[in-house]
Amino acid sequence: MAGHTMRAAVLHDVGKITLEERPRPEPGPRDVLVQVTAVGTCGSDVHYYEHGRIGDFVVEAPLVLGHEPAGTVTAAGADARRHRPGQRVSLEPGVPDLTCPQCRAGRYNLCPRMRFFGTPPVDGAFCEYVTLHEEFAHPVPDALSDDAAALIEPLSVGVWACRKARVAPGARVLVTGAGPVGLLCLQAARAFGATDVMITDVNPARLALARDLGATTALDVRHTPLADAAFEPDVLLECSGHPPAIAEAVRAVGRAGRVVLVGMGGEQIPLPLSHVQTHEIQVTGTFRYANTWPAAIALAASGRVQLDALVSGHYGLADVEQALTAGARDPTLVKAVVRPQE
Repeated sequence: MAGHTMRAAVLHDVGKITLEERPRPEPGPRDVLVQVTAVGTCGSDVHYYEHGRIGDFVVEAPLVLGHEPAGTVTAAGADARRHRPGQRVSLEPGVPDLTCPQCRAGRYNLCPRMRFFGTPPVDGAFCEYVTLHEEFAHPVPDALSDDAAALIEPLSVGVWACRKARVAPGARVLVTGAGPVGLLCLQAARAFGATDVMITDVNPARLALARDLGATTALDVRHTPLADAAFEPDVLLECSGHPPAIAEAVRAVGRAGRVVLVGMGGEQIPLPLSHVQTHEIQVTGTFRYANTWPAAIALAASGRVQLDALVSGHYGLADVEQALTAGARDPTLVKAVVRPQE
């Protein structure tokens, strides 16, 4: 490959990203070098850009954001055997240590030494090349576009949430929040066999898209309160992160129901404890995903989940700031995708 440098969009301060030349990374013994073709933008990227931190994760040095990448393998480390050059891959952006008690129990998403793209101090994928352990670079079929291959990452959030909620054929599911993750939770729930899926939001454009993607009911809660909708789900996938919406949605869940908190909200939420106790509702958080990529790729490749339908615009590497602020300018935007080779 010609040249030993690459372009990277680097967050230097709150609201300040610059395009600069950096050394192209070299793959370790079990790594692959991937030329990045598409990277989805996420709310967490926006939060780091606007605030410089998320909870305990603080940007203290220049950082490359972006954790929803896809690309093409161009080289491999000396001991890497899984992929040939030219293989298109979707990248699972977190590499655990594989030795801690959580990893050995199969809960590698809870590894305390996880190195996750775009999370301080680990650089992400708003750049031309990345390296990653070969086991976390997942081949994708030609049927998937580069955009769709990148969006396997947020789809994995939906697959993991449905697994945590034990969504099964015949389930009645409520999804609160029709942002990208909510729309993917909706599609994942339908693919898992849910027969009735209601989704709520205050954005009419996103609710219209939700109907197109399989929602049996798309409720605009500006006009109709959830309590008036006469819908008793046995599963709640809470994707809004909005405390009042969470409390109202939990109250709607029926007896022996399951609540999975997917959206990142404030530190405290008002939980209707009496309803939870008297209905024996199970409430759990969810953090990223584990062992979801094969299922997510299969769902997207089969057409059961539509990923390209979520893409609202494309941006070159020099326009990462525009990609991260697009949602504030356009309320109809769902998912902006950065193409680092442009």
